[in-house]
Amino acid sequence: MAEFCSLEGKKALVTGGSRGIGRAIVLELARAGADVTLSYRSGKDEAAEVAREAGARAVHADVSDRDEARALVEQAGELDILVNNAGITRDGLIARMPDEDWDTVIGTNLGGVFYTCRAVARGMMKRRGGAIVNLSSIVGLHGNPGQTNYSASKAGIIGFTKAFARELGNRGVRANVVAPGYVDTRLTQVIADDLKKTMLASTPLGRFGTPEDVAGAVRFLCSDEASFITGEVLLVDGGLGM
Repeated sequence: MAEFCSLEGKKALVTGGSRGIGRAIVLELARAGADVTLSYRSGKDEAAEVAREAGARAVHADVSDRDEARALVEQAGELDILVNNAGITRDGLIARMPDEDWDTVIGTNLGGVFYTCRAVARGMMKRRGGAIVNLSSIVGLHGNPGQTNYSASKAGIIGFTKAFARELGNRGVRANVVAPGYVDTRLTQVIADDLKKTMLASTPLGRFGTPEDVAGAVRFLCSDEASFITGEVLLVDGGLGM
């Protein structure tokens, strides 16, 4: 009997795959049978370790650079799956936010999604199949003080993905969004304890998510079991966004 949500024989690229949620996604897709390439901008040693553990290949690339993003996709080969996880934060109140912090966050989080999706589009259309999952965030739906740049980038990913799904749907290419809530990673570990208590009190399941929670949702959307799902936003947030 075939394994549920098997990705056997599929070739996948995961951006930002060296740590946190990206690392968990790489390991989950590899566990499902996919041949995985992961990209990283920093954390060379971490990326190498993930690649070793997953039997994957690590490639250094800055996806906010259009040429590097295109070269990354070319190195990854004829892709069946693209997962855009690469992202950064540069938090600050808008009245004091430098232009550079706005440009860098939008360029990496939203620009990287555009460049990689554009790079895979022709090949997937030609082969009449493919699954793309772009990582957004709960703040892309509800906003967060001090994160106008990050919230805008993550909201933009949702709109971009829905338009992309409409453009390529008749060629058998699916595109969906996974929007995590508060997940226990390096980003949330620096949050003040009182704010963490407030977040947990607002989350019906009463806990932070894990990277593995997100990775399981990504695996499902990449699989043939999700073959009639496109243009959707799947919240993995413990009920926070209800």
